[in-house]
Amino acid sequence: KEYGMIRMIQITMLTLISASLTIAQQMNELNRLNQAVQELVARVSPSVVQILVSGYVPQSGIVRSPGDLLAQRRSTGSGVILGANGYIITNAHVIDGAKRVQIILPTSQEIKSSHRSILKPAGRIVGAQVIHIDRETDLAVLKIQERNLPALELADSDDLRQGQLVFAFGSPLGLRNTVTMGVISNIARQLESESPMIYIQTDAPINPGNSGGPLVDTNGKVVGINTLIMSQSGGSEGIGFAAPSNIVGNIYRQIRDTGRVRRGEIGAYAQTITPLLSQALGLSVRFGTILGDVYPDGPAEKAGLKVGDIILSVAGKPMENGRQLSINLYRQTIGERVLMEVLRDTDTLEVSVEVINREDPTGRFADLVQPARNLIPELGILALDLDRRIAEMFPSLRIDTGVVIAGRAMDAPFWEEGFLPGDIIHEMNGTQIASLEDLRSQLTALKPFDPVVF
Repeated sequence: KEYGMIRMIQITMLTLISASLTIAQQMNELNRLNQAVQELVARVSPSVVQILVSGYVPQSGIVRSPGDLLAQRRSTGSGVILGANGYIITNAHVIDGAKRVQIILPTSQEIKSSHRSILKPAGRIVGAQVIHIDRETDLAVLKIQERNLPALELADSDDLRQGQLVFAFGSPLGLRNTVTMGVISNIARQLESESPMIYIQTDAPINPGNSGGPLVDTNGKVVGINTLIMSQSGGSEGIGFAAPSNIVGNIYRQIRDTGRVRRGEIGAYAQTITPLLSQALGLSVRFGTILGDVYPDGPAEKAGLKVGDIILSVAGKPMENGRQLSINLYRQTIGERVLMEVLRDTDTLEVSVEVINREDPTGRFADLVQPARNLIPELGILALDLDRRIAEMFPSLRIDTGVVIAGRAMDAPFWEEGFLPGDIIHEMNGTQIASLEDLRSQLTALKPFDPVVF
């Protein structure tokens, strides 16, 4: 009995010691995680900037009144330093319509260390130049005249996995130097059907002002640029989206190196084959890429491609959806030819197609509008001189001078007759209009209620 009692006491003590060790180990693991997160934040924060924007935003298309053609704007957003020599990437919508862009650089660690107060000094404000805006991806690159900045690296977003820990940095609602933590909710969300743009979905809290800030992994590398949220309240509801780093890297490098973004195309519209579409058309495949349209006189038509052709591969890479075809053509060198494997009925063909530069029709006039110069209040329009640069946007011009309508108010004159964005004014009351100066001069000479024919 005594031996059994002693043995039971020993087992009980060993169990208590084991449980104590397990709790201690768990605490050590938590402390290590806590320390790692703090070190990560300290490493990333110096590369995240706040962006201050002021200016006017030209409203696109038709708006309700002349006063709405230009909206005054003061706003803040976020950005991340990707080049030690002063290159910063952010969202296009953060700086769209800006007359002035300023950057608040984070306070250096040396200055922080020299101040004992928990409230640290604000960072330096420097002016920034907008190098280029790419509206299709909602990305923009800025440049500041600074050197030896702490730049972050871009990760390979193809390596992301659902459930992976990530951290969102930025200035939500103007609150500088904010970090939140979450996971990758989904590695690829296509918010618009057949859109070449996809997003990383995350539950890391993102709010207005976070736009343009980095989403980073546990290695401190940028996996995405925080871009938008889905919200019924206007605040974070755990559904945030970031542009993947591979797309960001492609846009950033093109703008940094050439000051613009070029995308290849072949003059065709690609669609994703779904089981329903396959069944309705009687296709031999249930998934893949099919040409929904081939544009007249484009490279695809000249190469012999037809509506209904199934694209099996591009340059040896299998095509699984419409987006994949667009993205692979983007990366091809403009002017070179690409070899495509095509399934037509039951025949497999190889077709060589020239890659041309794709012009972006969206917002083609927005970058050119300057509020002080382009507003014509008497007509309720924003207008531009038809110069050589704008003339290239109109392939079939018969008269090479005039004034181009860039935007119009809904209650502007001539509502019933038209005046749509893209219209060109050549004459007014029989007098040639060759420029904005001509148009303003003719309007100034009119009295109230005088008839006008354009």
